[in-house]
Amino acid sequence: MLKSNLLRLRAVEPEDLDLMYLIENDTELWPLGQTSVPFSRYALKQYIAESSNDVFRDRQLRLVIETADGISVGFVDLQNYEPLHHRAEVGIVIVPGWQRKGLATEALRLLARYVSAHLGIHQLYALVPECNAASLALFRKSGYRETATLQDWLNSPEGWHSVAVMQKIL
Repeated sequence: MLKSNLLRLRAVEPEDLDLMYLIENDTELWPLGQTSVPFSRYALKQYIAESSNDVFRDRQLRLVIETADGISVGFVDLQNYEPLHHRAEVGIVIVPGWQRKGLATEALRLLARYVSAHLGIHQLYALVPECNAASLALFRKSGYRETATLQDWLNSPEGWHSVAVMQKIL
């Protein structure tokens, strides 16, 4: 269910600390998300250790995107899980050098199949900055529809950015 001939999605392990540290502290990604402060190795190590990998308890789930050769290349996250309404927000990041190889599209496909069959999630959504053309194209290609725009939703050093609400009914 969480594996194809291209990649697999798996739980975060302590060995993923370096990849997580690299991604979470990439200041180029900060304007696209919800953070603007660096994370320490200690904080990320604690996150890994304390995560139950139980979306029902944590209301979130982080999975490592790993190539068929066993190379960890990014993360796909479920967050803001709403069990009453059977929906969750999705986020995804692939490290440079591994982008534009179909991995993100395949990761979103596997995630959708998994959450629909095993978690009973009816809807996935993503808040995508309108300035992030690659991410918008990824979600459109993955069957998400743009259903709304949230004006001036994200603040960055470059100014305010609106986000597209992308939804996929499973």
